[in-house]
Amino acid sequence: MLRRLAPQVLGALARNGAGFAAAEDAVQEALLAAAQRWPVEGLPRNPQGWLITVASRRLTDQHRADAARARREAAAVALTPADHLVAPPADAQPVVVDDDTLTLLFLCCHPALTPPSQVALTLRAVGGLTTAEVARAFLVPEASMSRRISRAKQRIRDAGGRFGVLAEAERHQRLDAVLQVLYLIFNEGYTASAGPALHRAELTGEAIRLTRQVRRLLPDDGEVAGLLALMLLTEARRPARTGPDGALVPLAEQNRRRWRADLIQEGVALITETLPRSVIGPYQIQAAIAAVHAEAGCAAETDWAQIHALYELLERIAPNPMTTLNRAVALAMVRGPDAGLELVATLDGDQRLAGHHRFSAVRAHLLELAGDPAAARSGYLDAARRSTSLPERRYLEDRAARLG
Repeated sequence: MLRRLAPQVLGALARNGAGFAAAEDAVQEALLAAAQRWPVEGLPRNPQGWLITVASRRLTDQHRADAARARREAAAVALTPADHLVAPPADAQPVVVDDDTLTLLFLCCHPALTPPSQVALTLRAVGGLTTAEVARAFLVPEASMSRRISRAKQRIRDAGGRFGVLAEAERHQRLDAVLQVLYLIFNEGYTASAGPALHRAELTGEAIRLTRQVRRLLPDDGEVAGLLALMLLTEARRPARTGPDGALVPLAEQNRRRWRADLIQEGVALITETLPRSVIGPYQIQAAIAAVHAEAGCAAETDWAQIHALYELLERIAPNPMTTLNRAVALAMVRGPDAGLELVATLDGDQRLAGHHRFSAVRAHLLELAGDPAAARSGYLDAARRSTSLPERRYLEDRAARLG
């Protein structure tokens, strides 16, 4: 029956002014609906009329959708500046065009959100991190982070946030959150918080790519340049951070001939150019620390006094328990492990480090340097239990075994 009725229905639609192609598509949808519904609901009194009615409704829906799309396209054209509709002159400077990922990055850093929510949402939506990985980056429970991300999405919707290229003033307004997001994405890629691999090269690569784009948009911003330099100088060490079996190799034991000279050269040049002409910020200081490490021919040649001074400056500008832990290591290399242990002791009550493996690992390392192998072994084992990264856990267990 359907085969017999199809040309009759098509003819009726075409006679009423529908285009042939559109009418044919509508008839096919009506036939499909009939094949699904008639066996269940029974044959209608007027099968042909039923098919014509359903097909006509499909045509009407399609016309409305086409009209709405045309209105949206016309509105978009009306909002496009006239000079964007013509080709630039041959001698004009090339215009940087954001890709969708960078546009999404700035959207997630909407001013309606608090800075922690901006970072969390962007890590999840742009960086591709799981909620658990984002929670570990913030040192908070996974359930709390899940609620924060859900609330962030709702706030953007309520504030009317939409996907699109931002004006220059809006970009600057959201820049701090964007840089923090890129920094955390890179860190998660450089030392994965969980899983069997130490690195997630796709994350470090994406963080560097996006930071390069932000720098092209804001070439005179010192912190953008500092962050890019920090990433390049840190990424340069990646080939030497693991052995043939994937085991973690600490900085002091790395074969520096395996460090990427091209990234070191680019990073050092970038931070050297940036520091004298910019207001100094945390990313520039961290890049300067990485440059001091990169310029040492071997671990014994590291200028630890300069590194310690830079960490002191970083603590004054942006206090953070992880910065203090790093300064404790530098202090131990300058003044001895006991001085480093005294500084670590000041963090005993800091809830941001409660349960974090790095706190136990740094203390264990300094206890080992101080000649207390039993306490160091206990600290390494405690750090290993707390670590969710398999390579880091194995490294910490190996350090404990050496002292056993």
